[in-house]
Amino acid sequence: MVVAPVLPRFTQSYPEIVVEILIDRALTNIVARRFDAGIRLGESLEKDVVAVPVTGQLRMAVVGSPQYFASHPAPSTPHDLRKHRCINFRLPSAGTLYKWEFERRNHKMEVSVEGPLIFDDEGMVIDAALAGIGLGYLIEDQVASLLQAGGLSRVLEDWCPPFPGFFLYYPGRRQVSPALAAFIDAIRVPAKARKSR
Repeated sequence: MVVAPVLPRFTQSYPEIVVEILIDRALTNIVARRFDAGIRLGESLEKDVVAVPVTGQLRMAVVGSPQYFASHPAPSTPHDLRKHRCINFRLPSAGTLYKWEFERRNHKMEVSVEGPLIFDDEGMVIDAALAGIGLGYLIEDQVASLLQAGGLSRVLEDWCPPFPGFFLYYPGRRQVSPALAAFIDAIRVPAKARKSR
């Protein structure tokens, strides 16, 4: 969602730079693993890092297929989710099930949902929601094309406010290599684009 769209242009502009990308859903210590940088949601960044925004604000989306909603009434509040088949997501860093987070008019709540499936991969959550197995809770951008095409429908939209998105981060005390500086310039989201989302 963040890096893949940048790679074709970056590798063409900088053919001498080798980019190695490792996907690790845990909160990896990039210093101990000797990585140049990492990408995380803003809420999970440590305090002693330099953080560069690489997306604008994001929103979560509760989604289900038309097939699912043909036999289940749409929830009108997050509490209604307890009556629905929901697709759970296991957090790799903590090993716990992710509680779905909601907020409206300064009223925040977390809902522990239940359902027939638990994944640690967003793609599988999307596939299960498309198959009508239950409701999924995903970043809006991950399902935007499916919502537009009608493969998924969204509910509880007014309970899903924007939140700070993804950041590329690196240790504040480390010298930035020319290669990393070039990659940061390629992936950074301009301030105007961050505010317009």
